Amino acid sequence: MVLVALLTGGLFLPQWAMFIVTIAFAKALVALGLMILLRAGLISFGQALYYCLGAYAAGALGRFLGIADIFVQMLAGAAAAGIAAFILGFLLAKYRGIFFGLLSLALSMILYGLLVKNETLGSTDGFNILPSTLFGTRPGPAWVRYAVLASAAVVSLGLALVVHRYLRTPLGRLAPAIKDNEIRVEYMGASARYAVHVIYVVAAVLAGVGGALAATTVGHIDPDMAFWTTSGEFIFITILAGTGSVVAPFAGALIYEIIHTTAYDLSPNTWQLSLGAALLIIIVFLPQGLWSLVSKMSTRYARHP
Repeated sequence: MVLVALLTGGLFLPQWAMFIVTIAFAKALVALGLMILLRAGLISFGQALYYCLGAYAAGALGRFLGIADIFVQMLAGAAAAGIAAFILGFLLAKYRGIFFGLLSLALSMILYGLLVKNETLGSTDGFNILPSTLFGTRPGPAWVRYAVLASAAVVSLGLALVVHRYLRTPLGRLAPAIKDNEIRVEYMGASARYAVHVIYVVAAVLAGVGGALAATTVGHIDPDMAFWTTSGEFIFITILAGTGSVVAPFAGALIYEIIHTTAYDLSPNTWQLSLGAALLIIIVFLPQGLWSLVSKMSTRYARHP
């Protein structure tokens, strides 16, 4: 129902609104991966690593191979992030708590440093990517935004459904158990390290798709996509949204982008202060995230239908 509403309602949205919604989809995919990690008691301060890898993989396709298809770019972003996470996961799956978070942050900053020094990829300025195409055809100027929005909606909601199904599998249900008592998980015969490794790769693939989608939407990529402040933004969105449902990251990312855009429009010089104050109020009164409102209403309705 949400997908149908987006595909039909998107036709009537102005260009700037399409841009905001598409960027919200990109960031929500990263937050969706962080939500899975949080369910296992893990906080990654370096998820921008895979967000940036996905963006540069999408950009490199156009820059070096001339491929600008939206779906191919997102597939390349997912593959690049997934391969990197699979390799690095052997190391990170051994750590928990603050060590996991700081190690992920260090890896992200290593990528940032490498990109800053790489002149082939534009160094600190980054580079523009080719205009998007859809199944080999390039939409007209008036339809480009809508084509990207529709592609983002289909892929994002499809991935949300896959994650929803994954969380109901035995492996997906291990995450809260690992958070509560990892030793008992091992006594039950399950491998906590293997489960963490899988969760880490899934979260990275989601971030890679989000990075490729963001690159396609903006049309430009730069090393700041791997900077620590970008990772902090994703964590903020995840905490703001809550971890009660796969829908929560999408709602949280959209609200975050609306507040961000409004704050910048009203106070260009102090928008960070306005944004921080608005989000601080939400977190103070809703410490479990925005999705806790839905849970409370559902509980109240169950008691008094």
